Amino acid sequence: MARRIESLFLEGPAGRLEAQLEEPEDQAPRLAALVCHPHPLHGGTMHNKVVYRVARGLRHAGAVVLRFNFRGVGGSEGEHAHMTGEIEDARAALAWLRRRYPELPFALAGFSFGARVITRLGCAMGGARFLMAVGHSTQRGSEYLESCPASKIFIQSTHDEFGPRAQLEAMVAGLAGPKQLIWIEAADHFFAGGLEELEAAVGNAVAVVEGGGS
Repeated sequence: MARRIESLFLEGPAGRLEAQLEEPEDQAPRLAALVCHPHPLHGGTMHNKVVYRVARGLRHAGAVVLRFNFRGVGGSEGEHAHMTGEIEDARAALAWLRRRYPELPFALAGFSFGARVITRLGCAMGGARFLMAVGHSTQRGSEYLESCPASKIFIQSTHDEFGPRAQLEAMVAGLAGPKQLIWIEAADHFFAGGLEELEAAVGNAVAVVEGGGS
């Protein structure tokens, strides 16, 4: 089966959003996943290397993956809107993905800034098969996660300067289940030296959720 890769623009709340849709290489998709990128004001785009690895791990696990650029990034229209607008961008992208694959369950994944976007959106709207937060920062409040009933997967570098191990472990311990916390041996927030392990961990984490684990 040839892998479908489609570059496209979809309508967002502040104008069109540049996006890329990719289906699995060797199977029909059984899950539709949206992946969000890191902070737009610090060089974050849908082509970030961590985002790319997360997307590839999801595809290997059987997901069709939609990545997109937030407003004001790359070919996307609009201006940065301090997360509030970016959450609405993600909502619009997810709605497009669900219309495209109405028969599939959906999931949300994101790296850094994107992790906070998808957890805020996913906890508020419900219905996601899981929320995958990669490189989640502990520097901002996470009270909204405490009672979030969604299945939550946290994947973190062992040397993440924005989400240190002790702080993240304490945060996750206080959250409602189901939840997973996975540590990747890596040098920094961007998983330097650990990208291969990150990609493998994404697929393994999805398998746990699909198998009913917590």
